[in-house]
Amino acid sequence: MIRYLVGQAHQPRGIVGSAVGWMFAHRPSNRQRNIWAVSLLDVRPTDRVLEIGFGPGVAIAEFAARATQGHVFGVDHSQAMVRRATRHNAAAVRARRVHLTCASVERLPSFGDPLDAILAVNSLGFWPDPMARLRELRRLLRPGGRIALVSQPRSPGATRDTTVRAAQELQDLLTQAGFTQLRVETLELDPPVACVLADNP
Repeated sequence: MIRYLVGQAHQPRGIVGSAVGWMFAHRPSNRQRNIWAVSLLDVRPTDRVLEIGFGPGVAIAEFAARATQGHVFGVDHSQAMVRRATRHNAAAVRARRVHLTCASVERLPSFGDPLDAILAVNSLGFWPDPMARLRELRRLLRPGGRIALVSQPRSPGATRDTTVRAAQELQDLLTQAGFTQLRVETLELDPPVACVLADNP
């Protein structure tokens, strides 16, 4: 049963997946974490942004409110989350400012022109070969584009030290993938949330 629920958190599907999506959308800490992460990317009105693993679409809505003349792209490998996020962002989807796709990070669709910013919240741990994925994402960014990787450890007994270690791992991956100007921001939840930001040189 525990493995089933963990799998649902990783890739929500069916009725249980819809319930998981509702929980993700309404848990105060999840909303706070996503809104905070978007604020750190300093999104401008004409920006083209991408979220990988958008879940119920909380950060997508924040992006859409900021990139009012740009485009917001999202990929998630759960069809249940695509449906929920589409409902949550219905007006922006109808206006063709938000584009949501059911896809995996290793099979990204085309986004046309280069992106200005990329966000991934608590999803990198599920990526196959994260180094290769980050190099591919760097190629999708314009020079000077920004990426934010967010980690709030959910393992039993996770502490501030767990968050610090997770942030260091993200920094190491981003550096090896060729990103520069790294910095770490922390949100004081339980356990704390780390956001590692970096630029595409």
